[in-house]
Amino acid sequence: QRLTEFADARRASLELALYSTAPIHEDFEKLKLANSLEFMKSVYGANDPLAQRVLKGKTPEARSAELIEGTKLKHSAYRKQLAAGARKAIEESNDPMIDLARSIDREARGARKRYEDEVLGVERTSYGKIARALFETEGTKLYPDATFTLRLSYGAVKGYWENGRFVPSFTTLGGLYARAGKFRSKFPYVLPPRWMERKPMVNLKTPFNFVSTHDVIGGNSGSPTINKRGELVGLIFDGNIQSLVGNFDYDESVNRSISVDVRGMWEVLRKIFDANEIVDELTKA
Repeated sequence: QRLTEFADARRASLELALYSTAPIHEDFEKLKLANSLEFMKSVYGANDPLAQRVLKGKTPEARSAELIEGTKLKHSAYRKQLAAGARKAIEESNDPMIDLARSIDREARGARKRYEDEVLGVERTSYGKIARALFETEGTKLYPDATFTLRLSYGAVKGYWENGRFVPSFTTLGGLYARAGKFRSKFPYVLPPRWMERKPMVNLKTPFNFVSTHDVIGGNSGSPTINKRGELVGLIFDGNIQSLVGNFDYDESVNRSISVDVRGMWEVLRKIFDANEIVDELTKA
């Protein structure tokens, strides 16, 4: 049964992504897959038949490396070859990633159906009821839910207290390296080799991320963070753990959005990636 994201209406955009010759960064793919495998192991348990079938007696990191290094799907030409050969070519393929997908297809579809029925279906039904109830009781005192329309959210850069410890409003590049060192660069606190090699060149006092009281929600990632002078100072990409209830409630004392600081972007682009032309274009325009 075809999944909804593979509808004919989306075929053009799907093929554009599928046949793209953009480079695939293996280290990043290994990190993402290892994180997913670790999560699966924690949910199902190491002795679960599914976990054992997927991990094949290896750690999530080792299994991820084995799969990413062994697959030919990272090559655009091979993806085109499979698509041209249609179902028969895929069924006859012994690529490790395709083998993995085949081996968990039944369980994956079952988990997805359960999530769609028990979570998404309930949410879709309930959101409308909650929105109507809020409007009837609060009127225009509350702003409406995000509906993919353009809107502004105001806030201030501000730290917060968590479990008796004050969380400062800014982190630094030095803190990033320190955290990797504290955990001896073990997963998931591993910095790419290039970051480690260029560390002597980096100003470790440079702000990297900052938190603010903006009330945002999933789907806002990548939105510009602008100061009162209209200057771009960051890009929002996440929220703290306390913001997970943001669909239903907001507490300014602890809810925080997280942005990457443009000063951190510039420092990394210049010192680690040698992308001076990009920074010059952004700062001198």
